[in-house]
Amino acid sequence: MLEIQEVTKKYGKKYALQGVNLQLTEGVYGLLGPNGAGKSTLMNIITGNLQPDDGRVLWNGTPLKSLGVDYRRMLGYAPQQQGLYDGFTGRRFLSYLGTLKEIPKKALAAEIETVAAYVNLTEKIDSLIGTYSGGMKQRLLIAQAMMGNPALLILDEPTAGLDPKERVRIREKIRELSKGKIILIATHVVSDVQSIAREIIFLKSGEIADIDSVEALKSRYGAAHLEEVYMEIFGEEAVCHDETDSL
Repeated sequence: MLEIQEVTKKYGKKYALQGVNLQLTEGVYGLLGPNGAGKSTLMNIITGNLQPDDGRVLWNGTPLKSLGVDYRRMLGYAPQQQGLYDGFTGRRFLSYLGTLKEIPKKALAAEIETVAAYVNLTEKIDSLIGTYSGGMKQRLLIAQAMMGNPALLILDEPTAGLDPKERVRIREKIRELSKGKIILIATHVVSDVQSIAREIIFLKSGEIADIDSVEALKSRYGAAHLEEVYMEIFGEEAVCHDETDSL
């Protein structure tokens, strides 16, 4: 279980997060909100890349600070496009990240082939990352997050830059991965998570605006579609999303 208890973070006088409380167990969770809602700040706190001003994060009842490297071993994180080396091939990048994750050398080659196939990058895995499209880079980041079979998978805007067909494919792969794992997906695109999420978490101006299953949220707001709930909660803050992908 991942627990977030009264987590607060300020930048200057502005709150990025204010008293956030969550309990996540096995399954896929969608973290929805427009840009600036606090999604990336929350994910960086969950991954240990950022410390909260107040509150704490626990894994199975133990604070992250106490877990140290053991927590990082069970964590997979795909940030928005950053930290990629254009002079590396996809294979070399995954080999480097796999080594950092302490995947045994004998198992590493097979692990790379598995995750590359999972995100449909097998044919380009030996090409330079500098030649990759934005969507291919995003898939490479998802692949590295999957390495080592993490119990907690954090994906920040995982379908950014993907065409509608690849977005659907990645979404279904995430559904397949979710057994025995906690997967948290931050996005402002409702269609990325509405068909696979156990629960949707709406984050507005650094606070939890609502959280529940898709069907419960639609019932509560009298909505036929989750997009209507999104618009009801965020109003003018809502970011226009790709309506061509309704699957």
